[in-house]
Amino acid sequence: MAAFIAKQMVGNQLSAVKEMGGGEGPTPEEKEKLQQLEQERLDALREAEERRQEKHRKLEQEREGMRQGIRDKYGIKKREEKEAELKKQQEERMGGAAGGINRSKKTPEEIAAEQAAADQDDFTKLKNSIETQVNDIKGQIEEKCTIQ
Repeated sequence: MAAFIAKQMVGNQLSAVKEMGGGEGPTPEEKEKLQQLEQERLDALREAEERRQEKHRKLEQEREGMRQGIRDKYGIKKREEKEAELKKQQEERMGGAAGGINRSKKTPEEIAAEQAAADQDDFTKLKNSIETQVNDIKGQIEEKCTIQ
């Protein structure tokens, strides 16, 4: 609105200068006055923008106060707090989990062991576990009994 009025004022003054026979252009005094008017217009625009921003800032503070009251009443966490918690939980999970982005490459032995474990069926796994238990028991018996 202020810009429209300022343009009207400046436009009217320019047409008045042309009507007076100043077709060759405005005099230095008129130029100075036009610059002053333009500066005043810019100042008015700047002030209006500052008032608008201040108004919106106050409204946002009031809204945030209402939001906080609702959060307190119902025990709801703020979005930023939730996001921070989720990030921390994800970092904890990723830090301890194998296969993360920062994990080093698997060695050929690890790859072979994974493939061997995947290839074994239930009976083979059971057989291997029984064999390891039997070998452990044999080792314990041999330690206790020495042949003389």
